[in-house]
Amino acid sequence: MTLDEQTQQQVAANEADWNARAPLHAASDFYDRPADFWFADYEWTDLGELDGRDVLHLQCHLGTETIAFAQRGARTTGLDLSAASLAEARRIAQGAGADIQYVHANVYDAVDALHNKQFDIVYTGKGALCYLPDLQQWAEVVRDLLRPGGMLYIVEFHPLLNALREVSLPGETDELILRADYLEGRGPIAHDSTVTYTGDVVPGRQTSYEWRHGLGELTTTLATAGLQITTLRESEVLPWPRWFTMQQTPTGWWRLPDSAPRIPLLFALKALKQ
Repeated sequence: MTLDEQTQQQVAANEADWNARAPLHAASDFYDRPADFWFADYEWTDLGELDGRDVLHLQCHLGTETIAFAQRGARTTGLDLSAASLAEARRIAQGAGADIQYVHANVYDAVDALHNKQFDIVYTGKGALCYLPDLQQWAEVVRDLLRPGGMLYIVEFHPLLNALREVSLPGETDELILRADYLEGRGPIAHDSTVTYTGDVVPGRQTSYEWRHGLGELTTTLATAGLQITTLRESEVLPWPRWFTMQQTPTGWWRLPDSAPRIPLLFALKALKQ
């Protein structure tokens, strides 16, 4: 990892923040769902057959999604910055009878941490890319983690979603209003809220940092690293209700009502190493 000293301190703050949040997340109803719940149908279409393949889940947090790969017969590895998250992930995997190797490392150090092992599939997303301060270095790490012909698959919150207000406060409308940057370039965004996304108060929670990455930056960076982008999907559903007006779908996910504009809330990107 060749991040500057200030950025390394911000990444270290994120590590401490996730360590504080992990036990609360693991105990919350938010994550009390089958592993398959966290995947849209199109993800399994894009990923294809997993039996006997080597799959790496980067920034896996509690491993709630990682389990689904093992259940489909993949030789599965999860990597995360937070030791506390991985302790919970190992416990959850054991309870599910899933054989998963979990590795504690910064994603930028993944090649060394995994002893130069290469994988058929590298999977990441749903809240991971915003914690990457340097997208170019990350793309090069992903490239080196893939075998020739291997696949990077990202399913991530759309930059447009990130640019809209997070929730409506009491007395405010539910109109979709731009509140934050869509595009990259302004550096880290500090978050000081003591409440995590599961609704729990985190005692002594530290400041955390996020970085914006637009779709243009992401696709260009991956192409520059030598990956061939083959699929880019945009989807109007989320696995949880971002706004109070959202309506639940038959699969248990959430979408805006018909009266609202149709906008992308998630995207899925597939790229191959030649």
